[in-house]
Amino acid sequence: MSNREAYEQKLRAKLDELQAEVDKLKARVRSAEADARIDREEEIDRLEARREEMRKKLEELRHSSDDAWDDIRVGAERAWDSLSDAIKSARSRFK
Repeated sequence: MSNREAYEQKLRAKLDELQAEVDKLKARVRSAEADARIDREEEIDRLEARREEMRKKLEELRHSSDDAWDDIRVGAERAWDSLSDAIKSARSRFK
């Protein structure tokens, strides 16, 4: 397995973990008070949009040329860091 394939698998696994975390947050939202629920649902929607962006980056990685792969990988890592921070922030607010 090439480094590229290993990286793609790692990113796919992270996306799966992220979806599981978003699902947990959704469960917490369902038990929140009405006003808080609206705010949290909006935040969940933003997280899911970011997750979709990350999924698109992964697809872009999969279909990129070897020359472009490193540049796309750097962008994907930045997007992942941003998404990870957003999840951590949401998790702390949803407690």
